[in-house]
Amino acid sequence: MKKRLFFVLILTYLWGTGICQAGEAPHQVGVFVLNRDIADFKDYVIMETALPIRYMENIKEVEVMPIKGFKSGLIAYASCTAPGHIVRIKLKYQDLSKTFFENLLKGIKKKYGDPDEYRGDPFQILIAWKWSFTDDEDNHISLTLQHNTLDAEEKKGNAIKLAMTSLIEKDIDCHKRKALDHREKFRQRDWKVIDPGLSGWDLYVPR
Repeated sequence: MKKRLFFVLILTYLWGTGICQAGEAPHQVGVFVLNRDIADFKDYVIMETALPIRYMENIKEVEVMPIKGFKSGLIAYASCTAPGHIVRIKLKYQDLSKTFFENLLKGIKKKYGDPDEYRGDPFQILIAWKWSFTDDEDNHISLTLQHNTLDAEEKKGNAIKLAMTSLIEKDIDCHKRKALDHREKFRQRDWKVIDPGLSGWDLYVPR
């Protein structure tokens, strides 16, 4: 009986801890907040720079204005499931030093625990740590902190990325469904068969 009670108490503790951790998932960096309308931050972004992301045309990215403590940044927002809602925040810090990165990493670890995975290279030219969360509304959120010294593919210095990956996936699926529905309407038309004026093997053999 005592053992059973012990296990019940342990499970209750773990369940409660899980809820606590879910509620602590980060949603904001600087002034920007995930799942908020980009229009709420019109004073901090340059809407004229908005462009679709390559291979994810349904998601648009807009550049941020100069903000104290940050050198540059890109804010991505959805267009289908939740039009205008922020799905990803990418900011580069003004301080490019390794010391700043290490202090920031300590602060994030203190608040959210150790990262879930290392995403940098083995030689630590690019150092990147990633955390994964699920918030109390079952949204999947990823947090990546990186320090780059020489990698030409990445911006040098310190950068942070906070993304609501589940909302990105939902928006991509929504966009695909709408595109397929649009194509299907044309497929179902009663199209007339076109005669190109070729006959025999001239129609089939490459020339």
